[in-house]
Amino acid sequence: MADIKITQIRSEIGGTKVQRDTLRSLGLKRIGHSVVKEDRPEIVGMAKAVAHLVKVEEA
Repeated sequence: MADIKITQIRSEIGGTKVQRDTLRSLGLKRIGHSVVKEDRPEIVGMAKAVAHLVKVEEA
């Protein structure tokens, strides 16, 4: 399966608790931090939930 690279590009400040929790579940801690995850439906769904805060690209 392919991997995707998720990078936090905007601050979580001002977001809802659910959005902050989603970023933590993805493993993101700060602006500019990146993680590589498997391209699975639950990971893609979490990334879409915070799409305005992250950048997703093929790894």
